[in-house]
Amino acid sequence: MPYFSTFDPQAEADALRLIARIDALSTHHDAEHGGVRIRWRRFGNDDSHPPLVLLHGGHGSWMHWLRNVEALSATHTLWLPDMPGFHDSDTPPKPASDRAAVDPLLDALAGTLDGLIGARTEIDLGGFSFGGLVAAKFGARRGSIRRLALMGSGGHGTLRRMTVEMINWRAAEDRDQERAALLHNLAALMLHDRAAIDALAFAIHDISCHGTRFRSKEISLAGGLQVALDAIGGPQLLLWGEHDVTADSRPLVAQLAAGHPRRQGVVIDGAGHWVQFERADEVNAHLLRFLS
Repeated sequence: MPYFSTFDPQAEADALRLIARIDALSTHHDAEHGGVRIRWRRFGNDDSHPPLVLLHGGHGSWMHWLRNVEALSATHTLWLPDMPGFHDSDTPPKPASDRAAVDPLLDALAGTLDGLIGARTEIDLGGFSFGGLVAAKFGARRGSIRRLALMGSGGHGTLRRMTVEMINWRAAEDRDQERAALLHNLAALMLHDRAAIDALAFAIHDISCHGTRFRSKEISLAGGLQVALDAIGGPQLLLWGEHDVTADSRPLVAQLAAGHPRRQGVVIDGAGHWVQFERADEVNAHLLRFLS
């Protein structure tokens, strides 16, 4: 039995319409670097702050930020990519070694973003989960980072606390089994509150998982976040959900912020890993205060 029943057709249709409505607020920019095309979405047109670049998580897409776009783009110009190997972007070339697996992503992100906004343009930068680690590494490499905000970042090098095994949805025998596996995984990894696992969460997860062609888990588990944070410097917001199963959030936040007066650690009560979706209003408020 899956954790949850599937949703009625009307709820699923409404979710897809909401995704399409938010997407229609953006302009699409297909930029290429080193033979890799990245689809960037630009939301808003406020030049009173530096552009805000947000990177999605593993098995994700720009839609990991769907419930944050409207609030943040009211005062910031947002640039949201599908990273190489995800959703609407090209698959990156195979790296020379596992150690260098993230390098093609960093190269393509830096090259295409610089082509769109200028190489020396100062930016605010954010990332979620695997995208948090990528954002930290990207910021350390690119420079010109004013502020960095990470949600449930990977690469912290501490133990996970998962209690429920994930299901390989790709091994499902039919669509019903596949849907059940995806719903199960939303509860096992992404969201804590069952009420948050609605038709919109499922649609985003379903579409994004089917568009994923890049293996990110090993990179997230390999560490490297602390080194990248130290290299960037500057104001940093490190935010986790209280029940995030990818980390023991309270001691981790305390550890990362200790001795760093420009690092702000926040734990959102009652939230799981996909914190900016599950507690969107609260996270949006934290981000807007931090970036103002």
